[in-house]
Amino acid sequence: MALEVDLNTLLKTLCARVYPDVGPEPLPARPYITWQQVGGEAITFLDRTLPGKRNARMQINVWADTRLAANALALQVEDALRLSTAFQASPVGSLVGSYELDLKLYGTRQDFTIFSV
Repeated sequence: MALEVDLNTLLKTLCARVYPDVGPEPLPARPYITWQQVGGEAITFLDRTLPGKRNARMQINVWADTRLAANALALQVEDALRLSTAFQASPVGSLVGSYELDLKLYGTRQDFTIFSV
């Protein structure tokens, strides 16, 4: 569980409102960040020793009132994850923009592969 704690702590340095999976109801003030594990590599060695690290593919979502605000925070998230000393993170691809018409929310999502102890 150290990865989830470290990720949450890092994201809170960029935005006070960070939630695993989904934001609370009613929706929080914006901007806010959500994250969830969407896979990862299961590390297995042929000699049956247990790995000293784990891998997770984490999707980071940013929600804001404008496209510019969502993208700006998402780019800060990308930089912070790349520079983290708590774990090793690499983006799997560039951010993807979205818009929730009913909620009038601009969003981004981006996947990262993260190795941690």
